[in-house]
Amino acid sequence: MQNRSILVAIAIIASPVMFALAVFPDSFSLGWNQGRGGFLFALAFIAAELVGLKLEIPRRRLFAAIPVAAGAIAYLVGLEFGLRKYLVAIAPQFNVHLVDSWTWMWDFIAIAAFFMITLSILFGRRWIRISPAGPIYAAGTAIILSLDAFFPYDSLGPLQYVVPYLVKLDVFLITTFHLGIASSHGNIMFLNGDHGPFALQVFWPSAGVHSMIIYSLVMMAFLFKMNIQRNRKAAYFAMGVIGTIGVNVIRILSLSLFVLKVSTDVNEFQSFHGIAGEIMFLPWIFIFLLIVTYVETKRLKKNEVEIAKHGLDKNL
Repeated sequence: MQNRSILVAIAIIASPVMFALAVFPDSFSLGWNQGRGGFLFALAFIAAELVGLKLEIPRRRLFAAIPVAAGAIAYLVGLEFGLRKYLVAIAPQFNVHLVDSWTWMWDFIAIAAFFMITLSILFGRRWIRISPAGPIYAAGTAIILSLDAFFPYDSLGPLQYVVPYLVKLDVFLITTFHLGIASSHGNIMFLNGDHGPFALQVFWPSAGVHSMIIYSLVMMAFLFKMNIQRNRKAAYFAMGVIGTIGVNVIRILSLSLFVLKVSTDVNEFQSFHGIAGEIMFLPWIFIFLLIVTYVETKRLKKNEVEIAKHGLDKNL
């Protein structure tokens, strides 16, 4: 039976996110830079790590976390009463180029801080080993949004460096499988399919570079708390990198196929572009983490059985 204090803790942690979802549902877009959809994924990470935890949380800690949740809700409400306008007004002072990414950045900074403070109150310093993935996912998203706000498009060279190679690979796949006519120049793809010609300029977020950064942060936090050998941790991390690169290639290919086979309408393309990455990357990372957990749990149980058997044989 699930520990009741853990369920109460999850409810407290979830309260600001559920409040925002109920009161401001239009702000929950799946696009990484278009809304609060990432709140739900960060919360899912936290719930997945806490459910089944056999640890009793003292009532005083649960009560102490409630005002923090109230503060997070107050921040969300305050945005509607002038705080968002204030953030937009001061953006030019910080040389912000994309104001939307700037304002969403502060949302993720706030929710990441809330998660970290609340988990610290509930579990003390142990929170980093108990439930690090959710806060780190939210903080990682805030970092990516800050890069997008201050260095949009291709202005941040190191992150844009790999994009032409991914574009060339995409053109190669389209040509090899006869999906349409495609060519590339730098980070621009020239496509011609069922609905006519279309030029697609790819920047580092669209290429999934941001998902690689977030994967690295979440995976390092996940592996940090696992009590397994370093070489196994390195192997899992490397497999995840390969999988994430594969997902990014599929992401660019899906954008190309939308243009080649579905529509060249800019508005329809932008709608698909906004969710294409997250609907691929997030299920992938969840599934991969579940597989790693399953494999290591099964391996641990097998070792325990062998140790117990060895002890029994020794006693006989």
